Amino acid sequence: MADDHAGSGANGLVVGFDLDMTLIDSRPGIAAVWDAVAAETGVRIDSQLAVSRLGPPLAVEAAEWFPQERVPGIVARYRELYPDLAVTPSGRLPGVVDALAAVHAAGGKVLVITAKNGPQAQLHLDHLGLDVDDLVGGVWAEEKGAVLREHGGSIYVGDHLGDVRAAKAADAFSVAVTTGPYSPEELSAQGADVVLTDLTEFPAWLTAHLSA
Repeated sequence: MADDHAGSGANGLVVGFDLDMTLIDSRPGIAAVWDAVAAETGVRIDSQLAVSRLGPPLAVEAAEWFPQERVPGIVARYRELYPDLAVTPSGRLPGVVDALAAVHAAGGKVLVITAKNGPQAQLHLDHLGLDVDDLVGGVWAEEKGAVLREHGGSIYVGDHLGDVRAAKAADAFSVAVTTGPYSPEELSAQGADVVLTDLTEFPAWLTAHLSA
């Protein structure tokens, strides 16, 4: 995690971001891990289907393919395979670097809040050189909202309906991007305050939002 801006945010601005399909396209890497799990276990897993619904905790997806008693073991094995298979193939989504820079330029702090476990999320941030101030992993939907509230976050950016719920749980402004599985209409219906095509639109939106 970058700490260049550890002293920033003096103006109180803290912007939270989801990770998968908000900052990074992790679909190729996650699909590779599920394919490896399928090869090891002999269980058919449709990895493309799995990566079409990223967002909820890993155990939720594992339960789609394995009986509940096997889920903890599958989750553990998935996480063992993850560093070697999932990090390198996963890339930045459009506009990410400029979006994070816009928060820092405004004197704010960038907080990544993700359902992915913290150590594996950190591998992605390090590999892609993403400049963030803090990271909290292993939380989902309203749990993300609790983290955002604890850190004084006033904006949460995500691609999933669960991310909109997270922002609402923290009484924060919900910025949704359509880089994930949901349409603008679905995100708006869930209560997103603004819907952007992707993060290339975020710097201009943030400038307007902060000056309103």
